[in-house]
Parts: sequence; C-alpha cells; structure tokens
Amino acid sequence: MKFKDLSRRGFISAVTTTTVATAFSSVMPAIGKTGNAGELAILGGTPVRTKAWPKWPAMIADEKLMESVIKTTKSGIWSRIQSPTGTVATFEKEYARLMGTQLCIGTGSGTQALATSVEAMDFGPGDEVITSPYSDFGTVSAILTSRALPVLADLDRDSFQLDPDEVEKKINKNTKAIIPVHIMGMPCNMERIMAIAKKHNLKVIEDACQANFARYQGKQLGTIGDLGCFSFQASKQISCGEGGAIIGNDPELMDRCFTVQNHGTNRKGFNVTIGPKYRMNEFEGAVLMGQIAGAKERFERRNANAAYLDSKLKDFPGLMPQKKYPGTESSGYYKYAMSYRKEHFNNADRSKFLKAVAAEGINLSPYIARGFHVEPWVDEIISLREYQAMYSASRLKRYKEEMKMPNCDLVCNEEMVVLEGVASLLGTTQDMDDVVNAIMKVYENRARL
Repeated sequence: MKFKDLSRRGFISAVTTTTVATAFSSVMPAIGKTGNAGELAILGGTPVRTKAWPKWPAMIADEKLMESVIKTTKSGIWSRIQSPTGTVATFEKEYARLMGTQLCIGTGSGTQALATSVEAMDFGPGDEVITSPYSDFGTVSAILTSRALPVLADLDRDSFQLDPDEVEKKINKNTKAIIPVHIMGMPCNMERIMAIAKKHNLKVIEDACQANFARYQGKQLGTIGDLGCFSFQASKQISCGEGGAIIGNDPELMDRCFTVQNHGTNRKGFNVTIGPKYRMNEFEGAVLMGQIAGAKERFERRNANAAYLDSKLKDFPGLMPQKKYPGTESSGYYKYAMSYRKEHFNNADRSKFLKAVAAEGINLSPYIARGFHVEPWVDEIISLREYQAMYSASRLKRYKEEMKMPNCDLVCNEEMVVLEGVASLLGTTQDMDDVVNAIMKVYENRARL
C-alpha cells in the first residue's frame, strides 16, 4: 500500500488501534485518544499532545553530578594546570577510552577545538580550507582565526552534508584541508571525502561537534580524519555549558594541539609557538565526569527512538528522514532531521506546517536560518587589509562570485525540519508516537493549511 492512499481516520474506522499497529507498524504508529481528534488544534481542535517535553541539560543534573562539582569546589583545584590528575585530565582519559582513541585534549569549546586543530596543522595566510555552508559559525570562525580562507562547498540536498563532488570542484593549489561537518550528528560521506583528500594530499579535520559516539564503517566519527573535534556546549549530548575536545592517534600532532591551546606553552613548560588560552577548566571537567557514566546509554536510546521514527516515516513522501550514507551505523542525533516536501502538503509552505504541528504539541523547527554564504562575514573578510594582502584581488572577486549554494538555500529556506534530539529522543515509544501522530494529523488536514 502506498502512503498517499493512507487515511488516518479511515484506518481507525476500519480496524482497531492494535490491528493498525500490527499490520501497518512500518508506516503508522499506534493512534492514541488525542490523535483521534480530527480538527487541527490550530483551528480549535484537541492537540495530539499536551504533556511537556523534558528539558536539557537540567534532566541529567542529578546528585552524582552535583557531588562532582562540590568535590572540585572544595578541593581548590580549579585550573587544569594545578593537577595532572584533576577532573580535566581524568575526563580526557575516559573520553579517549570511550571513543577508542589514544589521546584526547579538552578545550573550552568545540570552536576552540577546531581553531586549535587548524593552527596546530599550520594552516594560515594564503591557505584554503574547504568546509560546509551549513553548520555552527564556529566551523568557519576556526579557519578565520588562523587567517586562512574558508572555502564553502554546496550540500547534498537529502543528507544536508557536504557534497563530495562539490568539494572536489573547489580544490586548487592553495587548498590544504577539508573540514567535513557531521551535521545533526549523522556521518558525512567520509569514504568519498577521504578518497578525495588522499588524491589531493589534503588533511581532514572532522567537525564532529554534534556527533558524540556516532560510528561509520566500523569507525568512531572523529577518528577517520587526522583529527576529530567535539563540543560539550549546553545543548550537546554531553554538556558542561561550554567545552570541547580534540581526539587523535598521532602523538606528535596531538602534542602540538596541546601546546597551541595552552597559549603556546608545551608540556615541558617552554613557550614555543603561537597559541591562545583554550584550556578546559576543572569545573567543566567535573560536570562532564558527573554525567559520562550514562552518556553511552543515552546515545543508544536516542538511536533506538530515531530508528522507530524512521520506521514510521520511511514510506511517507511528505517528510523524508535525513539520508544516511552506506556504512552509517549510528548518529549522535543532536537533531532528528527531515526534508519537508510541500507538494505533498497541498503546497503549503513550511512555516504553515510548523505552526500547525506546534499547535498539536510538537515543536519542530527549521534549524539554521541561513547558509554561511549569504551572511555578512563574507564581505567583511574580503574587505580586510590582511586578506587583501594575502590573497589576490582576482581570487577574492572569484571567492565572492562562488558564494552560490542552491541546495543549501533550498534546505534553509524551504525544506529543513528538525525535532530537537538530545532530550526528545530520550522519550518513550508513546512520545515518538505523538510526534508521528501530529505530523499525520496535519497531513490529513493539509487542504486546510
């Protein structure tokens, strides 16, 4: 049976909820009482859901986490340089173990982890680094901090990730690296990206800030490229307000990362290079250690709930779950992302759909409003004297002209719909049913949007 032929009310009038759940479990969820209300809530009907969603990260602020912070407070060891066995050093070892890498270095944020990596690899004036136009601005900021040129490549429309074909088009003699962004925590097409990097002798820094624990083709994200960078900002799967980490298996490169983030001072105490102070502090380490024990279990629960949502939406053309590349084993599920296809909703634009679903008690969002290619930093950078000195006028002119990303525009302006993943995907099967019921209720009433 094709999805376009399905009618939620028709199913309910013909068979029982149990029969629906059994016979059509790959397409429809079990319909609860609130899901039976035919009138859209935005038009005065009964909402599918009235129960509040859990709040992140407050939901994990338990006694164990509090005790960890109190212990650090009382110890008087508040900076990582005070103790080689403090909370930061302990977290680095534990996180490396969980990620299956030899080494980990804590930083003050995911942006700092990326900026440290760029500087440690000695990318700078005159160098170009290719990355995504669809991410947190920290990805681009990390390249700009070293005065290299962030070159943007367009997205694959259905995965929201860097399109490897577009990446290869942007490579020139000054290209030094690629920073793929595992957006939403889902793996990029790393097989293609690594092949391109090898072909052109480029380094790869994985922006895995949203992808804690996710795996691809038997490997942990962040371990496929030369370095992997993660974020522990308040909205992330492991949270300490701000905070980040670099993981890697090259001792020499990781030592250089340590030196850069330690204001240019190496482990022996010699001041040897350029570097800001990007150190993680002991309170951040304490908060992280207070929650790390349950992090893997929460990751697995998010993946289980996401798989359940996938199974309900897989034959539905109106909302297509984020495309997974072959070899994708799991995702960090920072967000559960979908592509909205308005032609299946009576050509109602995305904003009308989102308002209708929100009225049903399910808050979906369009996530990132604009790609980096249309933000004002582009004109600012090409007008700065240092960039005008480091790059030719023709290169900067072409740089501006190449800021055309039609797929990214489509994703931002019309198609992206996300369910907050970090807390929402820790819910029950009934919670997931509420999400799908709300979507289907709006779909059934699409002529009234």
